[in-house]
Formats: sequence, C-alpha cells, structure tokens
Amino acid sequence: MAKIGNTIATLLVGAAAGIAVGYILATDKETRKEDLEKLKNGLSNLKDKFSNKAQDVEDQIYHS
Repeated sequence: MAKIGNTIATLLVGAAAGIAVGYILATDKETRKEDLEKLKNGLSNLKDKFSNKAQDVEDQIYHS
C-alpha cells in the first residue's frame, strides 16, 4: 500500500513540475524573469523551513 502512495506522490510532483516548466516557457521574457525569481525565493524559503524542521526533529530525538 505504501508503494501506491509513493507512486501517486511522485506522479503529482512530476505533473506539478511539468506544469511549472510549461508555464514558464510559455510566458514572455520579462514575465519569465519575474516568475523565476519568485520561484527561487519560494524554493529557498521551503529549503530553510525543511532544514529547520529537520534540526528540530533531531533536537527532539537526542534531547528527550
């Protein structure tokens, strides 16, 4: 059952990435630059959140 969940999650992530790439390529150069900058900032924020969560979990495990 877990394999099905992983497969569905992978398909959804792939579809979202495909939609994002298609949208970016379909827009004009000016809009594309703005959207790519927003995407970079958003990914950076997500990266920071996940690294903070990982650190919190590690702290909880070792300091419980």
